[in-house]
Parts: sequence; C-alpha cells; structure tokens
Amino acid sequence: MKKPLIFLVLLFSCKMIAQSDPKVAFQKTRYELAISYYNKADFVKALDLFSIASKIKPENELGKESIKKVDTLKNMLRKDIMQKVIGTWKMNGDKPLWSVDAASNASAKTVEEFVEINQSQILFYETDTKTKVKKLIKSEDLKYYNKELCDALFSAIILSDGTIWNCSLNEDGDILHVINIAKQTEKNGLEKIKADNLERFYSKVK
Repeated sequence: MKKPLIFLVLLFSCKMIAQSDPKVAFQKTRYELAISYYNKADFVKALDLFSIASKIKPENELGKESIKKVDTLKNMLRKDIMQKVIGTWKMNGDKPLWSVDAASNASAKTVEEFVEINQSQILFYETDTKTKVKKLIKSEDLKYYNKELCDALFSAIILSDGTIWNCSLNEDGDILHVINIAKQTEKNGLEKIKADNLERFYSKVK
C-alpha cells in the first residue's frame, strides 16, 4: 500500500501548482505515463519517461521521485542485459549479419575477432582463421557510463580510451549491436557523436 499512497500524495500535491505552471503540468503527464508503462512491465519506455520528468523540475517532489525511479530501473535493466550478454561473441563487422557486405567481408578475413564478456571485464581476442590460434588483444573493465543520474542510458559503457558505446540486443538475444555515441576527454569533456557513428555487430557463439 505504501507505493500507491506515495503516488497519490505526489499527484494531489502537484495538482494546484500544475494548473498555473505548464512545466509542472507536462512533468505530471510524463510521470503518470511512466507509471502506466511501468505497470505494463515496459521498463525501457518507463525509464525514458521518468528521465524526462526528472529533468523538467528536478527540485520538486515529482522530479525527486522520478530520479529515484530512474536509478531503480537502470539497475534492474542492467542486471537483465548483463545476464544475456555474458559469454563469447564473434564480431561480424559494421553491418548486420544478414547484409551482403557483412557476408563478403567475413569470407575475406584472415583473422576473426571475438569478445568475451563476464561480470567485470570485456576481453578482446583475435583468432587466425587457418591455424585457429587465439590471441588476447586487450582487456577492458566493464564500466557503465553513468555521469548523469537522470539520463535514460542504462546500457552505455565507457572504455579506457574514453569512448562511450551504447549496447543493444535483438529480440532473440543472439545479436549484439554496439554504437559509439560519445567520447569523454580531459580537455573537452563529453563530446557527443551525432553523425557517422562507428558501429559493430556481434553474433553470440556461446
């Protein structure tokens, strides 16, 4: 009963203010819509909406409650995607596996690239297509990019070179798509990449 009561108190407390403040009114609609998606178990959409609500007026009660929801949903979604990505993945290139370019590029390779993902690390390997000799190229600590508490990026990771990659899985969970969305540098801070983003597609091996 505690959560429904909190929700009702928040809505009633903002009702009068929302009538005179368009921002609060919009925030309230985003929050209510987020709750509806949450109740339907569409947690990704709920996260997006809570994130929007939290940024409109982060100082009011709806804003604070939205930030809490964002944090909870991020952790939940990260646990879910982590369970699915743990394992070995073969790099198919910068095109989906079904594309003509991806197929032709794969047949011409002398080495194949793989990544092994565990709870704390990403290991990058190369395997010679003839000898099948496996060589470790580098390892990275698995770190989520989480600079802004209220953003909706739950599956973005940051590597040691500062590049930030957003990761997503297909419905079957056997194709991993990563896209370079930004780079963090000491000199310029966060540089978002809005065009010609580097992409990689991986298929699950085991």
